[in-house]
Amino acid sequence: MLRPSKHSHPDQTVVSVAVLLLAKLKAERLADYDDLRQYARRRVRGSEFLFLPALNFLYLLGLVEYRPKTDMIEYLGPNEVI
Repeated sequence: MLRPSKHSHPDQTVVSVAVLLLAKLKAERLADYDDLRQYARRRVRGSEFLFLPALNFLYLLGLVEYRPKTDMIEYLGPNEVI
């Protein structure tokens, strides 16, 4: 669930990890899937459970695209959404 409760730590939510991933992708434009996962793991405790939902959230918003041939995540940006 995306809505926080009083028991949710602000840094350990799907939205927080999505913002973290989005900042890295904006800076680099392309990122390897494993490198992005390790980046999230280093920055947020418990992100191994939040990484995939956060990535799915960004995909649903149309901000990222997965390239299976290269195993890379590409930042599309708000203006390049199909």
